[in-house]
Amino acid sequence: MSAKIYRTVHELKGFSLKNCPPMPLPSGVLMCAPDHYQVLAVKNPYMAGHIGAVDRVRARRQWEDVREAFDAAGCPVSLIEPVPGLEDMAFCANPSLAGTRPDGERVALLSAMRHPSRRREADAFEAWYKTRGYRVVKLKAGGHDTFEGSGDAVWHPGKRLLWAGHGFRSDSETFAQVARAFETPIIQLKLVNARFYHLDTCFCPLTSESVLIHPAAFDAASLELILKIFPIVVTANEADAGTRMACNAAVVGGRTAIIQKGATTVSNHMHALGLGVCEVDTSEFIKSGGSVYCLKQFLFDRPAAK
Repeated sequence: MSAKIYRTVHELKGFSLKNCPPMPLPSGVLMCAPDHYQVLAVKNPYMAGHIGAVDRVRARRQWEDVREAFDAAGCPVSLIEPVPGLEDMAFCANPSLAGTRPDGERVALLSAMRHPSRRREADAFEAWYKTRGYRVVKLKAGGHDTFEGSGDAVWHPGKRLLWAGHGFRSDSETFAQVARAFETPIIQLKLVNARFYHLDTCFCPLTSESVLIHPAAFDAASLELILKIFPIVVTANEADAGTRMACNAAVVGGRTAIIQKGATTVSNHMHALGLGVCEVDTSEFIKSGGSVYCLKQFLFDRPAAK
């Protein structure tokens, strides 16, 4: 399929999810230990009131629990070395987006972060990907377009299709470059609630047919797009989506959802859809506006030799 961007239901005329080529599910995750993690400035609403308030011992214990949950779910964890002075580097979802092209080539697209304090993270990720055989792609220089990796670009499970969010961190114009980098179509969604500043805070595909969302995070046109593509739409209420960041869960292998503990209603819906649920505590990271999904970057194995 072409690297086309869809912004309205009207533009979806002729589009079918069934016609999207299959894409392998992620084979592992990349994580970064929170050695330097802390809240130093208010970059999103979650951070307000939490400057200097991170319990770093507890944060490390919680991070280890998330790492163990991925391992237990059959999702191997690779590690990138934390860099001093990069307090947000533990949130591996943001500095890049990994995936594959139609020919199986693995690609890592580096982010152009909105906040200056996070821009050096991309350099560390570039070096890591190059040693692992990924083709590293950078956004074209010039202009002021920003893109925040898999925080705002989420792969549809098992399909060559990206869902993209814009409105607070990633600029709408940037996604043309994202589509070309992976040679994939994109469905673009507009975020309208500052508390849900990244797509991964309010949108979590559970299976190829089902998705978890917080409806108040999107404009009307975006909700139409979601309802058009997904036969099953599970909604998270304000408490689960905001306080517990339930939509920032991560689904591994189409079998297991790893999610912040306490989002009982959402977990029950996941069970009803046949998913196993592993609850973890990420409360120290929620102080920065991130939970399970933010703490990892999905990775892809080399294609098998023919």
